[in-house]
Amino acid sequence: MKRVVITGLGAISPLGNNVLDTWENAKKGVCGIDEITQFDTSNHKIKLAAEVKDFDPTAYLGKSEVRKLDPFVQYAVISAKEAYSDAGFEDELLDKERMGVSVSSGIGGLYTIEETANKLRDAGPDRISPHFIPKVLTNLAAGNVAISLGAKGLCHTVVTACAAGTDAIGCAYQHIQSGRLDVMIAGGAEASITSLGIAGFSIIRAVSQSTDKNRASIPFDAQRNGFVMGEGAGMLVLESLEHATARGAKIYGEIVGYGATCDAYHVTAPAEDGEGAIRAMKIALDDAKIAPAEIDYINAHGTSTPLNDKTETKAVKSVFDDHSKKIAMSSTKSMTGHMLGAAGAIEAIFTVKSLQEDFILPTINYQNVDPECDLDIVANVGRKQELTYAMSNSLGFGGHNASLIFKKYE
Repeated sequence: MKRVVITGLGAISPLGNNVLDTWENAKKGVCGIDEITQFDTSNHKIKLAAEVKDFDPTAYLGKSEVRKLDPFVQYAVISAKEAYSDAGFEDELLDKERMGVSVSSGIGGLYTIEETANKLRDAGPDRISPHFIPKVLTNLAAGNVAISLGAKGLCHTVVTACAAGTDAIGCAYQHIQSGRLDVMIAGGAEASITSLGIAGFSIIRAVSQSTDKNRASIPFDAQRNGFVMGEGAGMLVLESLEHATARGAKIYGEIVGYGATCDAYHVTAPAEDGEGAIRAMKIALDDAKIAPAEIDYINAHGTSTPLNDKTETKAVKSVFDDHSKKIAMSSTKSMTGHMLGAAGAIEAIFTVKSLQEDFILPTINYQNVDPECDLDIVANVGRKQELTYAMSNSLGFGGHNASLIFKKYE
């Protein structure tokens, strides 16, 4: 089996429109949550979200191209181009038939669906855009990334709700590990901060109704009451170690383990004993061939919902036993909100950068200890700590569970 390394990173997030800004703001504990600007919230109970800010797609893509792409695809293509450029590829020396794409989204082109439904109602069926279907299909984030980079290997889309970004990276890792491909562009993208999207999550009481941006997304805090919607994209370039070293690529880190399971329990709630999450973490540890005591840090799913954070804590305790109290844990959703199908991808970037710099990002706005979430939560301020192995967890609607293990590259 081939070793798999990360050689390129790209991001658009509520904390910045590239990896550098996103990472530096995360290190500072900047809150990316604010009042919603993308639609009128007068009739909505939900007033806050973690929007992408100061983003002009025409600075990266032609105006004609922008018109043909839903925002979630714009985020995917632009962040993939950043990751590809960061990896330092020379096109003429790269076998594009051995380069693939694995890009997730939880919902797809919701912005375009909502916009087009309004136009259909107001102007009739002959007035909707001929680009409607290609703009909304979830797989066309991956398709457009492949087109923009000329990737002719595997091109697939993973749709596993909030676990999708992690699963997309895990699938890409397996294809390189097996030797089928040399390079994969992997990650996730989401743009669902729309009137319909917010209303849909609100009606099932999944999102926080707080109007205080500093008390809305508060993972593991005893007063948590729901997640905050986020948006954006995260992309990673994965390569076999052999391929990366042959071309002298810089290496951010290594992926060594992946585990995925299903609770088979409920469409929105996790199994309360965390058994699916437990199995995903154990499979990832077995894949990495390391002992639980070797994990130094966990980037938690940590959504800020009452049930998720309690269940994830139970699962970590079950897997790591006494070592669970020695593992540093944080939820970066406190800063980015919940980016749905892109969450696992941006959190994978955070985890890799944490290993690279020996720095654990904080869970900001943490004030009240919950006795049922009694692990080592890195609260409010980031922590310098020597790290070797780190885990990133994602747990999605439908009972999807996914865990990735990363190792510092030396």
